[in-house]
Amino acid sequence: MSAATPRSARAVQPVGRLMFSLFAIGLGAMLAPAAFAHDAKPTAAKPQGWSYPFACCANYDCRATHTGEVLEKPEGYVIAGTGEVVPMTDKRIKDSPDGEFHWCAHQAGLDAGKTICLFVPPRSF
Repeated sequence: MSAATPRSARAVQPVGRLMFSLFAIGLGAMLAPAAFAHDAKPTAAKPQGWSYPFACCANYDCRATHTGEVLEKPEGYVIAGTGEVVPMTDKRIKDSPDGEFHWCAHQAGLDAGKTICLFVPPRSF
């Protein structure tokens, strides 16, 4: 009978560790801050600013552009710094909530400088 007790105690030990690990992971997930896309700075058109969609950025991939950084050409939007052309019908083109250009691009790796999303103001004719 004494031989059964150590064996059953050894069987319970891994289950206890598993339960503790699952509890710790669950608690960590509940206490971790939520991940939100970062915000565009306030402008005259949007005094409260606005949030970039999570699909377009990872808290640092998006920013407002400077004058001349994105050019509207017949072939599409040209990113002056990289020469990349984003056709006007491309799914990466989004309407800009504040009427300004905003560019979301990969910051590192093989795709560094490649457009993820491009927020454009209404086209002028």
